[in-house]
Amino acid sequence: MRTGLPEKPTILVIDDTPENLSLMQLLLHDLYLLKGANNGERGLEIAQADPAPDLILLDVCMPNLDGFSTCRLLKANEFTRSIPIIFLTAAQDKRDRLEGLTLGAVDYIVKPYACEEEVLARIKIHLAASRRLGDSSPTGGPVKDADHLGKLVSNDEVLARAASELLLDNLAAPLSPSQLARRLGTNEKRLSAAFHKKYSLPVSTWLREQRLLLAKQLLAETDTPVHSICQHLGYSSAANFSTAFKQRFDCSPRDFRAQVRAEGWGKRTLQS
Repeated sequence: MRTGLPEKPTILVIDDTPENLSLMQLLLHDLYLLKGANNGERGLEIAQADPAPDLILLDVCMPNLDGFSTCRLLKANEFTRSIPIIFLTAAQDKRDRLEGLTLGAVDYIVKPYACEEEVLARIKIHLAASRRLGDSSPTGGPVKDADHLGKLVSNDEVLARAASELLLDNLAAPLSPSQLARRLGTNEKRLSAAFHKKYSLPVSTWLREQRLLLAKQLLAETDTPVHSICQHLGYSSAANFSTAFKQRFDCSPRDFRAQVRAEGWGKRTLQS
């Protein structure tokens, strides 16, 4: 029953430490509606429920599915990607903070919480920013319409999408199947099945195609040296890169670039 009072924003706290969940409960319960999850898997389930949370407080260090992996899966799901995420971490490592922000988090709160007023201020700022963004875009803000519940993308599709983004983020040092599965809190068998379901290709075949398509684009649109493209895409040597490129496009990287330049200058194209 509605009272006419403004609805409190909903905050989801994902943290595997009961004491931390209790602390957030004490700190926030007067101002917000709270939901809690003690692991990443449960957090993903709650984030897709109706109504979706307005903001997520996410612990970094959790077993199985850590905070970074949970964030990747949230951002790979079109129904949760717009929910602002603030990481909760005891880590002072700048690399960890940078990784979290790169994944799409809006902020970090460092544990232990030395200043409760700062925690509340950060949450208030990002809730307000998210609300403004949602008001300015028809697709902005968390999904709260129950009609969307039957349209949520499958967990396999989210997993495959997150895996593909993780692969593309690490082209210079390609992840092995076991590394990829571990980073996403799953196993190789499930990841392979999910990937094949979405892309109709094995992970390795999809990655090889993406690397070569990007190589083709860089050769055509930039003056980046061939050896630099080779390194950027994670090939062990220029010879391996050239062989793979020629097998896929029937010409060497240098011949392809020369052909593109010739076509651009109105000269007769090389025979394919």
